[in-house]
Amino acid sequence: MASCVLCRRVPRLRYLPGFTKDFTQAQHVAVKQEDEMDDLEGKKEVLQHQEAFPQGRYKLYYNPSSYHPSLWNSATSRSQTYNDEDEQCLSTLAPSFWQQSNYYSVSSSRHLSSSTNALLDLAFNKGPEPERPSLSPYCGKPTPPDVKVDTRAFLKCRPEYASMALDLTQRSHPIEWEEALPVLQKVTFLKGSMKPSDVSQFLMELSRLHPDKMPLVRSDQRFIMLLRYSVEHLRLFTQLQLLEVLQSFVWLDMPSAHTVLGLYEAELNRRANQMSLHHLLFAADLWRCIGRQVPQFLQHLYDSVRLHLGQMGVPELVQLLYITGEGRQCSKDLIHPVEQLLMRHLQQLYPEEVGAVCLALFKSQTSISERAVTRIIDKAHSFVEEMSDFAIVNVLKFLRFSYLYHRTWLQAMSREVPRRAHRMGVQGLMHVALACSALHYRDDNILLAIAEKIPSLVPHCRSKDSCKLLWAFGTLGFLPAQSPSFYPSLTEGLRRRKAEFQQYPEHLLTGLLGLAFVSQFPEDLIALALSPAFVNLALKSTQLELKKDLFTLDEAVALELPQWTGPRLSCKLREEVEEMMWKFAQSDVCRKPEVLEAESVLQDLLGGEKFVFKRMILPHTRSIDLEVHLDSTGQPIPVNPASHTAALSEDNSSSKYPSHQGWERMNVGVTITEELLTQLTSTKTPTEPLTPSPAVKPTSLHRVEPDEGGRLFDTGLDLTSDIIETLCKPRIQAAAPQASKRTVKLAIQVSSRNHYCYQSQHLLGLHAMKRRQLKLAGYRVVELSHQEWFPMLRKSRVEKLAHLHCKIYNSLY
Repeated sequence: MASCVLCRRVPRLRYLPGFTKDFTQAQHVAVKQEDEMDDLEGKKEVLQHQEAFPQGRYKLYYNPSSYHPSLWNSATSRSQTYNDEDEQCLSTLAPSFWQQSNYYSVSSSRHLSSSTNALLDLAFNKGPEPERPSLSPYCGKPTPPDVKVDTRAFLKCRPEYASMALDLTQRSHPIEWEEALPVLQKVTFLKGSMKPSDVSQFLMELSRLHPDKMPLVRSDQRFIMLLRYSVEHLRLFTQLQLLEVLQSFVWLDMPSAHTVLGLYEAELNRRANQMSLHHLLFAADLWRCIGRQVPQFLQHLYDSVRLHLGQMGVPELVQLLYITGEGRQCSKDLIHPVEQLLMRHLQQLYPEEVGAVCLALFKSQTSISERAVTRIIDKAHSFVEEMSDFAIVNVLKFLRFSYLYHRTWLQAMSREVPRRAHRMGVQGLMHVALACSALHYRDDNILLAIAEKIPSLVPHCRSKDSCKLLWAFGTLGFLPAQSPSFYPSLTEGLRRRKAEFQQYPEHLLTGLLGLAFVSQFPEDLIALALSPAFVNLALKSTQLELKKDLFTLDEAVALELPQWTGPRLSCKLREEVEEMMWKFAQSDVCRKPEVLEAESVLQDLLGGEKFVFKRMILPHTRSIDLEVHLDSTGQPIPVNPASHTAALSEDNSSSKYPSHQGWERMNVGVTITEELLTQLTSTKTPTEPLTPSPAVKPTSLHRVEPDEGGRLFDTGLDLTSDIIETLCKPRIQAAAPQASKRTVKLAIQVSSRNHYCYQSQHLLGLHAMKRRQLKLAGYRVVELSHQEWFPMLRKSRVEKLAHLHCKIYNSLY
């Protein structure tokens, strides 16, 4: 039976500027739907009263079956993004020490909702009430959770939290629908004669309904009338009543975008200067439980904190940090005093409080000093065995953001993660792996424990979880043979969730790049990622720059799948990205001292600029190389097209270097032997890193002026100009390999610590892929590793020449 409800005018709302406008809009929407409104059980008793409106007054029709579906859908989307704290990797504050983001990390866009001081809009479009996330702050995804986690467990550490936070686990004993009907009937009976105390009491009683009945009460016309009267009494509520009403909205599971909440937000902003610190913290916590972002109210809270720093104890500090984390921002001028308070109270924190603090600092992207970070992790390590899995994951998130390598904590994780992995959820395991990859920390105990558990959890994996796991394991160079079911199970999970990539295209690229690092190329997913429709979707993304990721994937496929007949990026897009990457390289890595010195020494060694070409041989790998070409006799071949040199005939006639046949017969007073070159470079064999031999004490070398006729070794060897000159010549041994009949292309790489897993010889995924693909492209890789080349920078030119002479020419054999 269709019905409509006519409500009285609300004369007390003159202070609301949107009153007339909203009623006009409501009428236009409602008149169309008057005959379509569905009646729920119990509505026969609702508002038989009808007050006649004078001519020209507006009539307001109700459709309680929908709560702003368009607004709620967008709010749901924002809430889901808002709750994905693991994606907040890009800080808006300058890091206070060496802090870096994961190169492929994904940042989400959070649109802060603004308060609207307008009348409750009760003209709703027809349609079922949309699904909303439950009270759990991290719900809202369609994937069923594998492990339930109490994200607010720290509130149980101290009774003082009760005055500044709502314990969501302590819900009142629920009442049945039959017990709620008398309350709704009282609303009908009292109508405009309700007092503020009546309104708050009725809302509190209705909030005790069983959660399953909440949609029923929210769609009841009498409840909507109660909301209207609560707006009428908004300024008449005491502070306690106002907080009680807001608390009832939590239990009623009100949509965070509901218009009435905007009015309450405005009223709390107006009263903020009159509220105590505990009331402000409590109100902020209620807004968090509702899921509504209230940046203006939080600013009032931060202003109050600055005035009451002396009253901040441990519970106030932890709750404040929790609020800043959930609000995704911390006032810049609050960071330093909060850091000081945290250091003062650090030793009093319980394990779950330390976890809450780390999560808050991570979510709010708050950069504190390295010393403070170290002390916090030290404290966490002191009771790591007592911490919950959730708290441990939060510490790892904070380390990931701070980019701090804490040896003892990570060593503890090598024990704790394998012990806990069997009971952890997929998101927790994903964050452990992501932290290890961000820190370049490879520990096979951790990785194997995660890899063995993940295949059974794939049904619970969101596309984001699967892709970030693939990225993390690929970055750390975890090979498929180490856990045969790991990569296939996650890849199959991506296939089942392909629809999600329409909303999150960056996730697919993240996962496919992680797979490419370890030579895994699922062709069906690659065809999707490189399809014109998907490429256009990715390029339209306003959140991320995905061109580089598309380019890296496209070029990797071209090299490693020569039989590929699927889609490719357009030439125009490839050229655009390549140019962009080269411009960045020219302004950054090309100017690094270790690269410039290697380039200069190689030019001296080989005979000029034309023999050394500094470029990105494989632009999609995002790093540069020094390219050198040698012929079958070891002679350098010009390779740098940008160099300006004299004609080849002139070079030959005026060359200061003698021919190869005369090298061994040069009258320099000493024979240039393998042993001498080995001694000059302080290496046992030419291919080993520059480290002293344990059996032989390295010769002490020193730079001497030419006119001194000095001695290079204590044994009496004269360092003559001829020796220096000879060190710059190619040397061909008599037993040259028969395979060297054609041009040899060398890719000389000046590597750094950031190319490797921490304190290991395992290349990170991107750089391992580059080495593999350079070989496929016909290059021999010659590495000037950071362990050997950086110490050489402090040595003489002769030693550098000798070192590069060995590196270049021994790579031919």
